[in-house]
Amino acid sequence: MATRTLHNDPGETWFITFTCYNWIPLFEITKSYKMLYDWLRFIAENYKVQTHAFVLMPNHVHLIIKMPDTEVGINKIISNGKRFMAYELVKKLTASGKIDLLNQLSAACTEKEKNKGQKHKVFELSFDAKPIYSTAFLYQKIDYIHHNPVSGKWLLCDDFIKYPHSSAAFYHSAKPHEFLTIIDYRDFWTDINHVRPVRLL
Repeated sequence: MATRTLHNDPGETWFITFTCYNWIPLFEITKSYKMLYDWLRFIAENYKVQTHAFVLMPNHVHLIIKMPDTEVGINKIISNGKRFMAYELVKKLTASGKIDLLNQLSAACTEKEKNKGQKHKVFELSFDAKPIYSTAFLYQKIDYIHHNPVSGKWLLCDDFIKYPHSSAAFYHSAKPHEFLTIIDYRDFWTDINHVRPVRLL
């Protein structure tokens, strides 16, 4: 049985991943990328969570975020966000008549979850959270995030910088994102020589 990990996170930077249930591309099916941007803006405005890098994929999300120096925990931020997004995704699936898919998500709920009032399993139970303590790990994860749309089976575009739901163009082309204010990680992270990191190529 999966257990919930509590993170001690005030002021720390995290690599976060959460995934739709069974890797079903629910964000793409429901065209819900705007909903994800709305959530990222909400946690920035209400909890002072800074987004350094991101990619919104058809069925999962990768983020590098910096938590504020407060007691608001990352578990609360992510779990509340997933709960809100699950409700919105189910509403969109219902409105578009995706009955078979709704039945699949409903059947995935355990009896315990149903007894608590959950009707659909929209996301995988937990989320992945890795603290970032070194520039090497930071660079690795940013590179991974930005190349995700053109890696493996995805091939969502021919140039990772052109993928619209990513921070790649912000860092590689100095292009502000249309829907989200990205907080430049280079203003916070420096290499061992104490100079600003160069853009990843």
